Amino acid sequence: KHISIQRHLADLEKLADLKEDEKKPCPLCPEEKFKACYSHKLHRHLQNLHWKVSVAFEGYRMCICHLPCRPVKPNLIGDQTFSKMGAHYHCIICSATITRRTDMIGHINRHVNKGETESRFITVPAPKSSHEVLKESATDVQVLPNYSTPQKTDSYFNPKMKLNRQLIFCALAVLAEERKPIECLDAFGATGIMGLQWAKHLRSSVKVTINDCNENSVTMIQENCHLNKMKVKLHTKEQDYDEAMEDGGENSDTIEVTKMDANVIMHLRSFDFIHLDPFGTSVNYLDSAFRNVRNLGIVSLTSTDISSLYAKAQHVALRHYGCNIVRTEYYKELAARIVIAAVTRAAARCNKGIEVLLAVALEHFVLVVVRVLRGPSPADDSAKKIRYLIHCQWCEERIFQKEGNMVEENPYQQLPCDCHGSMPGKTAVVLGPLWSGALFNTGFLRRMLFEAVQYGLDEAQPLLKTLVCEADCTTLKHFSIHSLYDENKQEECGVYIKTPNTSAESYLVHGKRKSDEVIRNAAKRQKSENSAEHPAFYYNIHRHSIKGMNMPKLNKFLNYLSEAGYRVSRTHFDPMGVRTNAPLAQFKTILMKYSTPTYLGGQAEGPVCLPEDVKAVEQVQAAADSKAGDAEFLEDDKSGVAAAMFTEDYPTHCAAD
Repeated sequence: KHISIQRHLADLEKLADLKEDEKKPCPLCPEEKFKACYSHKLHRHLQNLHWKVSVAFEGYRMCICHLPCRPVKPNLIGDQTFSKMGAHYHCIICSATITRRTDMIGHINRHVNKGETESRFITVPAPKSSHEVLKESATDVQVLPNYSTPQKTDSYFNPKMKLNRQLIFCALAVLAEERKPIECLDAFGATGIMGLQWAKHLRSSVKVTINDCNENSVTMIQENCHLNKMKVKLHTKEQDYDEAMEDGGENSDTIEVTKMDANVIMHLRSFDFIHLDPFGTSVNYLDSAFRNVRNLGIVSLTSTDISSLYAKAQHVALRHYGCNIVRTEYYKELAARIVIAAVTRAAARCNKGIEVLLAVALEHFVLVVVRVLRGPSPADDSAKKIRYLIHCQWCEERIFQKEGNMVEENPYQQLPCDCHGSMPGKTAVVLGPLWSGALFNTGFLRRMLFEAVQYGLDEAQPLLKTLVCEADCTTLKHFSIHSLYDENKQEECGVYIKTPNTSAESYLVHGKRKSDEVIRNAAKRQKSENSAEHPAFYYNIHRHSIKGMNMPKLNKFLNYLSEAGYRVSRTHFDPMGVRTNAPLAQFKTILMKYSTPTYLGGQAEGPVCLPEDVKAVEQVQAAADSKAGDAEFLEDDKSGVAAAMFTEDYPTHCAAD
């Protein structure tokens, strides 16, 4: 090691061989910079100039050095050339010389992030491994110290995605109950945490393949497999992979680890379950995923490019997904429908249709789980569900365009609101193309909830309960976990799936169909479910609240909408969102009917309405609807509620802001 790297200040003083009666030079400075001096002055020099500005690493100090170890580029002034030596640090790991202290600290941190902590110059016992062991769902994984920074590590591990991993596990567990064994692929393994959880809990029901194109990640996946006492079979080349496939499949208790591009492995082999979780968008891998996925298999994908999906980078959404979007109150559901539309187009190119089982959009990711239906007819049916959306920018009303290729003279007529007639200019925009079908499969979600309860996945259970209620479009108080267990007990003798040739749902009992009567009953049940179309999108109760009025509690408001004859439920997309088939005008009417006025001592600013004047407000609004010429309607962009102004009967103390 270099002499500037020492453990203690005393070791640095020993190099100078301090004596009280003799002058000694500084061991780290040339004589022209620091002349020889007595011991007390040299001690202060070593302590203040070299030791205090040193960089610490594993018990050692890298002191600043002024010796001619690092020549600086010469400066040419006239006919003379001056060559000076600069102050610098010597790296304890790689012998590099760096001038600034902050740069030296960053240089050492990069070594640590790469796992290079053992010095090649210090003859001491190797330091302990820098890997950190994390545990999730009874599965241990080794990660690097910077595991939460994807740009700076080969093995990215995000603890915030635990809920996402549990939802995917529940979907795989449901598929494993339908047919055994199933071949599943984790196309982007990183640490291998997801594939390890599949193999550890589902065991012989699944044959797990974990893939990653990074060599360091593949090495870490193998170490994590050994850490969890799992057998590993490694394939690093395409030729070796083809030879292994010809020899026969591996045992069900063996995890197969491959090192190749995700598109390549999905082209080489067929799978029953494929999960895509790249860093960013997954549109580059959809064509490969749907090419060889088996019939009635499942494809799940996690998109983390939320800046484009949530309309923060609209040009990126247009480039990746071919969709025009704007920021709306229902932007999360809009993001889910954008991803499903891209999935539908990729499946249709392979003559396959999809059935959406689950669509979740949370703060960090958008998760979509679809079932693959092979054949041109399902592909055509799925492609027909991709439509454009008409969105009113004044009142946030929205509706999907009607089917057909004929151009309408006035597309604003499709919107239930009359903002175009009462407001100047163009009031609506066309968004999409988007998926216009249902986002949930109630039966599949119920079985996912059953698997979450069975495996003790506590974080996924509340979300799955909300999803079941949202799929049924009912409130949580009507949901019963006991009916869930009874339903799954009845399904123990058969697997609830959709037949590929017909749209009816049927049961398969040990590979045989039940009687035609059961199939006819299933067809009737599906026909009744399709007749009650699932409401698309939701309304935020705060977005449409009335200024100067206290709106009712959310659960009470849901009951008021239900009593009015509308289907209603909460939504996981927005904690204050209401999914209902009620038009926006009726939504606002019921919200205003059950809102109470805010008194002068309340939190609302500006003039307020007294209790006796509430009926007067309703009368004014009714008169404004019948005589549009007597009132001018202005739409407040923050509250979304029309205010009647310049009306003789309207009390001045009840005027809206």
